[in-house]
Amino acid sequence: MSHTPYFNDTVSLVTVFTAYNTSVSAHPNDRSSEMVTVGNISYNKMERSMAVLNTFINFIQVTMPLSNIIILTDPASDFSIKKSRVTLIPVKGEYSREKLMLQRIKSYIAFLDTRLIELSKKQERIHHYIFTDSDIAVVDDLGQIFYNYPKFHVAVTFRNNKGQPLNSGFIAVRGTPDGILRAKVFLQEVLKIYSSKYMKATRMLGDQLALAWLVKSHPSFDAKRFSRPNAFSYDIGRTSVLFLPCAVYNWTPPEGAGQFHGMPLDVKVVHFKGSRKRLMLESWNFYNSSAPAGISNMLCLILMSGRTKYDF
Repeated sequence: MSHTPYFNDTVSLVTVFTAYNTSVSAHPNDRSSEMVTVGNISYNKMERSMAVLNTFINFIQVTMPLSNIIILTDPASDFSIKKSRVTLIPVKGEYSREKLMLQRIKSYIAFLDTRLIELSKKQERIHHYIFTDSDIAVVDDLGQIFYNYPKFHVAVTFRNNKGQPLNSGFIAVRGTPDGILRAKVFLQEVLKIYSSKYMKATRMLGDQLALAWLVKSHPSFDAKRFSRPNAFSYDIGRTSVLFLPCAVYNWTPPEGAGQFHGMPLDVKVVHFKGSRKRLMLESWNFYNSSAPAGISNMLCLILMSGRTKYDF
């Protein structure tokens, strides 16, 4: 696996993260407040979140060492990251758990708007952005997306799921002025649909439902394309959207007996949704213990985990 960039442009990984102080409000019978041990370290809920965020950063710095990491956060959030090439950017908004997914889209739009203003003031080299959840592991250089698919403005990931064919945990934006503008307009449309149709799902899934509604509402769009594991492009208004298969760019490990379906050989992003976050930390620990063949061995560990239930 090569760590050499496929191109000369810069790529930044962008995520939204906020710290919740649960020490006062946690109920003693609330399972989420219990300590969880991974390896030799025990974590409370806040420590778990920070451990996942740090692991997210660690994987990127191994597979994309020349990339930058940007964390969009609540100005009132109290945490720090002492790692190189990591920047915290406060964005005003409503970061409560109940509205975090709605706020995430707003934060993305605010960030892109800021970038447009900065680009209008000075000429810069192209700087691409990939917006992701913080519970992912980047296991290969993602710069090739912008090299192999040179015409898209924004890229999203899809799966063969009728109700939720699109996953919002991975959104790539081409860093040209036109790409950033088109991505901003696209996300504004998603936000408009979210706010008008899916406000009952602001804690989770609303953004994915809104994203799917925007795409599938176009009369000429063929939803059957989501059942085929091949990347494809489609124009939503004036935005050129690249659809990438989740199996490669947003793959989720199986969890629990009977859910084991193997792993794609060319996976580039592993998404540790829900309780699988324990596996994310275990995978990073295993990677460190199995160098130099770390990534390959780590993927084997994830592959073998398919019949295990996790407790994060």
